[in-house]
Amino acid sequence: MAVREKVFDVIIRCFKRHGAEVIDTPVFELKETLMGKYGEDSKLIYDLKDQGGELLSLRYDLTVPFARYLAMNKLTNIKRYHIAKVYRRDNPAMTRGRYREFYQCDFDIAGNFDPMIPDAECLKIMCEILSSLQIGDFLVKVNDRRILDGMFAICGVSDSKFRTICSSVDKLDKVSWEEVKNEMVGEKGLAPEVADRIGDYVQQHGGVSLVEQLLQDPKLSQNKQALEGLGDLKLLFEYLTLFGIDDKISFDLSLARGLDYYTGVIYEAVLLQTPAQAGEEPLGVGSVAAGGRYDGLVGMFDPKGRKVPCVGLSIGVERIFSIVEQRLEALEEKIRTTETQVLVASAQKKLLEERLKLVSELWDAGIKAELLYKKNPKLLNQLQYCEEAGIPLVAIIGEQELKDGVIKLRSVTSREEVDVRREDLVEEIKRRTGQPLCIC
Repeated sequence: MAVREKVFDVIIRCFKRHGAEVIDTPVFELKETLMGKYGEDSKLIYDLKDQGGELLSLRYDLTVPFARYLAMNKLTNIKRYHIAKVYRRDNPAMTRGRYREFYQCDFDIAGNFDPMIPDAECLKIMCEILSSLQIGDFLVKVNDRRILDGMFAICGVSDSKFRTICSSVDKLDKVSWEEVKNEMVGEKGLAPEVADRIGDYVQQHGGVSLVEQLLQDPKLSQNKQALEGLGDLKLLFEYLTLFGIDDKISFDLSLARGLDYYTGVIYEAVLLQTPAQAGEEPLGVGSVAAGGRYDGLVGMFDPKGRKVPCVGLSIGVERIFSIVEQRLEALEEKIRTTETQVLVASAQKKLLEERLKLVSELWDAGIKAELLYKKNPKLLNQLQYCEEAGIPLVAIIGEQELKDGVIKLRSVTSREEVDVRREDLVEEIKRRTGQPLCIC
């Protein structure tokens, strides 16, 4: 939890820096709210047993509940973040940070705005958070649902097969093109020549130059949807350059994101493993953040079908927790699980009352302080406790100190001791532990 709190702190500070407010929604939703929103992944939804009321399910993500919340409250404009647990009937893989109950950290911008400005800010937020967490090099893959749909159409995929072929293409980051092609042809009944045409496109990735190249593509540029998507991506790259993050972004035609509700730009951040040999392509070790534009989702919950355009991102914190924990283990770094600044100790017997008085003074002054729950603890035991718990300071009371009106303040690491006047003790502890002197 100590590691998690630090990670959440970085994420929340970033969300607030970008002007988001926070909301919360219930852990369960009506089953009908969730059905038909997640494509092939709908089978991973946990249904609650019907006990004579409505059919309910545990939430699968935070995006669909957010859209339902906007529609119910007739909101057309909000920038919000939401950090909460979601539930999936998946096969857990602890080492990869894949669980059945896990946290998601979502940031979304809802409202009618000029194209690509909110989308660019979402990508900027993703890059800020991943850079701040220092979990290694990452790359953000970007694509557009309209480009994918246009590409499928010109390659000869029937409308009814769009979504199922989409989920096959989305596996290209995990398996080879040959395996994806076999699935399309063998399991999903696609003609081999159609699959080959798709293969020519989805194996391409690059920057804004690839966008420009595809705008000139004789077939793709004839498709209205694809043309819109490419035009928006060109604009997006302009804004990403102004935000100074274009070097972190790759336009990747194989990115398909399996969720049904995306309508425009989609993106996914992957961590890169350092390549074994120079000149090799860096390998992705899995997605740590993802998101996209979903302009039709709110309309599904509105009785009049009023649409509210939305774009957002989700940080995969469980994956990040496992990476941070593994890194700390490798460095053999001990993680402090408390924030105690000082232990109130005594050097002689029969000073419990004085210790209780002093620790109470410190608590009242906003200092994080502890004492051992023994009447007459040995000084050595008290110092050992500080070392084990990572407490930086010890305030030692003795007979002489009481007479002189001072407290002996000892640094646990350097073992230096100074006498501090009792009335100055609070300020001295705050100064040494970097706590603000005034809780304003």
